[in-house]
Amino acid sequence: MKLIFATNNQHKVEEIRSIAGSAFNIITLKEAGIDIDIPEPHDTLEANASEKSSVIYQMTGINCFSEDTGLEVKVLNGEPGVKSARYAGDNRSFDANIARLLSNLAGKADRSARFRAVISLLIDGKETLFEGICEGKIIEEKRGNKGFGYDPVFIPVGSDKTFGEMDMEEKTNYSHRARATEKLVAFLNSL
Repeated sequence: MKLIFATNNQHKVEEIRSIAGSAFNIITLKEAGIDIDIPEPHDTLEANASEKSSVIYQMTGINCFSEDTGLEVKVLNGEPGVKSARYAGDNRSFDANIARLLSNLAGKADRSARFRAVISLLIDGKETLFEGICEGKIIEEKRGNKGFGYDPVFIPVGSDKTFGEMDMEEKTNYSHRARATEKLVAFLNSL
């Protein structure tokens, strides 16, 4: 089955392809000849994921999926949440986002957080949503240079390493995106 993954984020593509394996032909927007940046104007991960998959399905008529992820920090009332990629502004700088997060957490004892991923799958125009959650905490300074986004400051429950210190295989054992993707793959295999 061919599926367009409605993202321009190569890190997400690599992560999802590694989990899904070769059972599905997952192609990127670029590989599909689509050069657009789909807006994420909504207040929920679910609505943004739906927006991205809907835009691509309407453009192409090809079965597709999209994903939206947020880092939700308890003491910050769920921030950065749906604004995770643009927390420090529209330039989408990982370093600036982390700097703002650490600044906002300065002096806070409770550093519990979670990553939450939502995948929107459109098959023949019918949408199904899948969610994956990874609980953890935010540390006070960056560790590791693997992964992307907030990975160098997030330690998942059950580990003493940040996502930024883990290779892809190790990260998959904890990852919110992996959990959502496993649900997606199970659903696709059931069709």
